[in-house]
Amino acid sequence: MPRFEEVKETFWGEGAYGVQPALTDRAVRDAEHELGVTLPPSLLDLLSEQNGGAVADAWNAAPAAEPTSWSQDHVPFGELMGIGHSETMVSLLDTPYLVEEWGLPSSIVLVSGHGHYWIALDYRECGSDGEPMVTWFDIEFDVELQLAKDFRSFVEGLVSDKIFGSEEVSRARELS
Repeated sequence: MPRFEEVKETFWGEGAYGVQPALTDRAVRDAEHELGVTLPPSLLDLLSEQNGGAVADAWNAAPAAEPTSWSQDHVPFGELMGIGHSETMVSLLDTPYLVEEWGLPSSIVLVSGHGHYWIALDYRECGSDGEPMVTWFDIEFDVELQLAKDFRSFVEGLVSDKIFGSEEVSRARELS
């Protein structure tokens, strides 16, 4: 399993879609205040390199212990939301609206997803100042699945979707 620093070096994919303006200390403080949580240092470390956007193909999937509506053995992680306000792209700051819209638990911060599924920082057990686990919320199957004990471990566990069966990957892409 790669270490966080190794993944960080090649984490971001190409393209400007989803990239917010450069992250500042003030933007982090404002975001934490607005969301009512302390964001994980490992997340902020990635967002300080690039504030959201596409994830490199080498890190675009997270293995899953149970089947989901996406796949039998993994979930997609094609982008990481940044911190910012934009009419044209979703950000971590859109979490309160999206949580209400999709009927999700309130003590989470969404980091990736597309309506029928979400990957979130889950603060329900650790509280707003703790280290949240990373949870998959599958609206279609009404399933919650813990992906990692914390964000750093989640990043260290990411892999390319290419390692999974090509038939599986093709099906997943058709659903997106």
